[in-house]
Amino acid sequence: MEYVRPKMYPKQLAAFFNLARYSLVEASTKSGKTTGCIYWMVERCLFGQDGQNYWWVAPVFTQAKIAFTRIKRGLPKNVFKANEGELSISFHGGGKLWFKSGENPDNLYGEDVYAAVVDEASRVREEAWHAVRSTLTATRGPVRIIGNVKGRKNWFYALARRAEMKEPGMQYHKIVAADAIAAGVLAAEEIEDARRILPEAVFRELYLAEPSDDEGNPFGYKAIKSCIRPMSNASPVAWGWDLAKSIDWTVGIGLDRDSQTCRFERFQRPWQMTIEAIRAQTGYDRALVDSTGVGDPIVEALQSTGTQHFEGLKFTSPSKQQLMEGLAVAIQSGEIGYPEGIISKELEIFEYEYTRNGVRYSAPEGFHDDAVCALALAWKCKKENRGMELWETIGAM
Repeated sequence: MEYVRPKMYPKQLAAFFNLARYSLVEASTKSGKTTGCIYWMVERCLFGQDGQNYWWVAPVFTQAKIAFTRIKRGLPKNVFKANEGELSISFHGGGKLWFKSGENPDNLYGEDVYAAVVDEASRVREEAWHAVRSTLTATRGPVRIIGNVKGRKNWFYALARRAEMKEPGMQYHKIVAADAIAAGVLAAEEIEDARRILPEAVFRELYLAEPSDDEGNPFGYKAIKSCIRPMSNASPVAWGWDLAKSIDWTVGIGLDRDSQTCRFERFQRPWQMTIEAIRAQTGYDRALVDSTGVGDPIVEALQSTGTQHFEGLKFTSPSKQQLMEGLAVAIQSGEIGYPEGIISKELEIFEYEYTRNGVRYSAPEGFHDDAVCALALAWKCKKENRGMELWETIGAM
C-alpha cells in the first residue's frame, strides 16, 4: 500500500505533525483543526500494529460519531473495517481506532492507548481528560488536544497556557479565522457576516480564539492586553523581587521612570547565589522584596551591606489583597507597561475568589504567579518611593 499524506496548510501541519507528546491547539471554528487531527490519527493507525488501540474522545457520542463518519467516508474501502455498533475502525495490518464519549469518565479507564485525540476539549469534562491521560501511561503515547476557546475556567484553557509557556513535552498552536482565510479554507465574507451577526464576545471566542473575560480575573483581559509594550531600554528606578519557594521561580522586575518594564530576571538558584544575583541586578535602585517565610532571612542578608536599599514585604491575606488591587488600578488605568510573554500570561490566568477570611489572590493550582507578584512589588516600590533621585545619583557615582 502506498500512502500519501493529504495536503495541509502550514499552520495546520505544524499544529499536529510535530514531535511534542502534547500538542494543544486553540482554533477558530471550521479552520481545519478536526481535519488536521484526523490526518494525524489515521496516519498513526495505518502504521500501528495489530492489537494497538487508539482513541478519539469527544464531549458526547454524537460529536465522536462526526469524526467516525468523516474518516470512514474518506478512506479507501480496502484498508479498514468499520463497526457501527461499537463505533470503531480497524485498519488492515494496523491499529484499531475507537470513538469515545467523555460523558462518563469512569468508562475511560483501564485500556492501554497508543495515541489519542481529545476533540472539543473546552467542552470535555476535566475528569475525562484525567482518564485519557491515564490510558497513555504504559505506552507513553502522544495526544492532540483541540478545541474552540470557551472562557478561561476550564482545564483546556489552563493546560494550553502551560503549553504556551513551553513546559517540557508540550507545544502550543493557535489557528484563527484569518489563517484559514489565507489558506482558502474559509471565505472572508462568511467571517465578516459572523462578526456582524454574533455578539462580540462569542465571535472572538469562535473565530479569533480569544477568551471572554471571566469575573475571576482582577485585572481584566482587555486591560492586560492594552498594557503590553516592548521592553524599555531605559534604566530601572524601582525593582520588585518575588523569591522562589520549592519549585517556583525567583523573579525580578525593574520599572523605569515611566513605569515601563525595563528589566526581567527569572531563575532558580541556591539561596546564596540568589542573594548575589539580586544584589548585582538591583544595584543602587530601590527594591521591594517578598519577605514571606524563607524570604525573611534573605531580605536581612540583602540589607546587611547597608549600601543598597532593600525593603521587605510579608505576604498576608490583607497585604496581598492591597498589593494586587494597587496593580489592578495601574493596569486598568494604563499607568504600567510590560512585554508580552511570561508576565502577560501569568496576569491572564491570575484569579481571585471570596472566602470567609476575605479575598484570596493567586494563580490556579499548578501555575506560577511569581511574575505577577514581582510586578506588583515593583509598582508599589515605584509608586511609594520618595527621594528616588538621590539613589539614582549614588548609583551613578
